[in-house]
Amino acid sequence: METSESDAAYSTLTLYRDRGLWLPSQVMVRTMSSSSGPTSPYTTLSISRPTERVTHVELHRPEKRNAMNKAFWSEMVDCFNEIAADPECRVVVVSGAGKIFTAGIDLMDMASNLLQPEGDDTARVSWNLRKTITKYQETFSVIEKCSKPVVVAVHGACIGGGVDLITACDIRLCTQDAWFQIKEVDIGIAADVGTLHRLPKVIGSRSLVNELALTARKMYADEAKSSGLVSRVFADKETMMAGALEMAGEIAARSPVAVQGTKINLVYARDHSVAEGLDYIATWNMSMLQTQDVMKSAQAAMERKSPKTVAFSKL
Repeated sequence: METSESDAAYSTLTLYRDRGLWLPSQVMVRTMSSSSGPTSPYTTLSISRPTERVTHVELHRPEKRNAMNKAFWSEMVDCFNEIAADPECRVVVVSGAGKIFTAGIDLMDMASNLLQPEGDDTARVSWNLRKTITKYQETFSVIEKCSKPVVVAVHGACIGGGVDLITACDIRLCTQDAWFQIKEVDIGIAADVGTLHRLPKVIGSRSLVNELALTARKMYADEAKSSGLVSRVFADKETMMAGALEMAGEIAARSPVAVQGTKINLVYARDHSVAEGLDYIATWNMSMLQTQDVMKSAQAAMERKSPKTVAFSKL
C-alpha cells in the first residue's frame, strides 16, 4: 500500500517525539540556506530574509568548515550593527553552512595577528595585542548588544570561537549530532572573547564550566540540553532550521517594543542585582508603556486573536 507524503510526515513526527526530540509544527520546511553563497559585501557571511521581519545570518565558509578568518571578525560587527539599525528586522537566526556549524578560529589565517603583534618593546607589543583581543571580543558582544533577539541553530561541531558566539545569543538550538568544545587550552591559550564569562551564566554549574574549559572535552547534544546550554534538540538540520524559523516567526509577531525591551532587560538583569534590575525596568517602562502596542495587544487578546493579526509599527 502506498504511503502519502502527509502520512510519512506524521509518522516521522511521531517517531521523533517518541525519541524526545523537538519538531516544529511544519515538518516539511526547506532548510534556510543560501545556495548562491555570501551576499555582498560580506565574504564570510550569507544574509537573507527567509520570512517577513526575520533576518538569517549564515556563517558561509563551508569549504573551510566555517572557520573564523580575519575578515569574519570585522564582518560580524558590521553585519549586526546593520541589523540593529534595520527597522524591518525583528528577529535574527544564525546558522552555519555545510557539514558543521564552525571549526572555530582559522589558525592559519589568524597566526600573524595573534603570534606576531607589532611593537618596538614589550609594552607596545602588549598594548597592540590587547587592542586586537578587545576588537575580537566586540565580534560577539555586538550580538548581545543588538536589541533584536538572536536564535542560533547549531549542527555538527561547534568548536572554540563557536562557543563564544553561541553564548552571546539569546536562544540556542541544536541537532542530535551536535557537539560543543572549548578548545582553547589545547592550543595553549585561555578563551578570551566570551566563553569563560558568559558560559557560567548560561549553564549555572560552575563545576561543569570549569571541567569543560580545563579539559577541552566534547559536550554532546543530550548533555548540552540537560545542562541548559541549548533549549531544544532536533533530529537533523532541516527540522532544526524549520523550528528556528517557526520560533523566530512567533517572536516577530509580538510588539517590537515589548520584544526588544525584554531582551535588553534580560541582559541587564543577568549582570545586576534584583534591586538594580527592578529599578532599571521601572525607568525603562515609564516611557515604553506609553505605546499604542499595549492597546493593540490587549484588543487582540480580548478578541481572542493571535498577535500575528496585529499590525505593529516599525521600531
